[in-house]
Amino acid sequence: MTTIVVVDNHGQFTHLEQRSLRDLGVDAHLVDNETPPEDLEVDPDGIVLSGGPDMDRIGESPAYLEVDVPVLGICLGMQLIADQLGGTVGSGDYGGYADVTVEIVDSDDPLTGSLAPETRVWASHADEVKTLPEGFELTARSDVCGVEAMSDTDRDLYGVQWHPEVAHTEEGEAIFENFLEICEA
Repeated sequence: MTTIVVVDNHGQFTHLEQRSLRDLGVDAHLVDNETPPEDLEVDPDGIVLSGGPDMDRIGESPAYLEVDVPVLGICLGMQLIADQLGGTVGSGDYGGYADVTVEIVDSDDPLTGSLAPETRVWASHADEVKTLPEGFELTARSDVCGVEAMSDTDRDLYGVQWHPEVAHTEEGEAIFENFLEICEA
């Protein structure tokens, strides 16, 4: 059975990320972001960095980028990846949660490509990735956010600005299914 650790960055939907993975038959473990990777009680096949309120509360999350398994960042998790690896994060022009149409710009991307050409998602744009880190490709955008998703397939690092775990996101389960395939490859 595939094991994925969900690192809790204190987001309001983190428990739904774990539940979505369990519904796919994944052995999903939720850990507080103050837990360093070396203290995990399991050997994960993948890591999800959850959403959360702000970058000041990311705890040990950056250390999970050094674990040699695929990583999926959701909302704040994606912003954390960008910030730690040389991209930039800033305030969004739009702000709070909204139903957004996302355009998939890379139909070959292993995480988002199956959603092409567009999908409806539930996302917060209070903060967002402004510039991609080196090695990352833009995989989705919207009219309210230039970087809705990004991937570095060489390092198996992926991020989405939206919340695939909530019912308002049309193809959220597909994101988790695709990430599971990446982890099992």
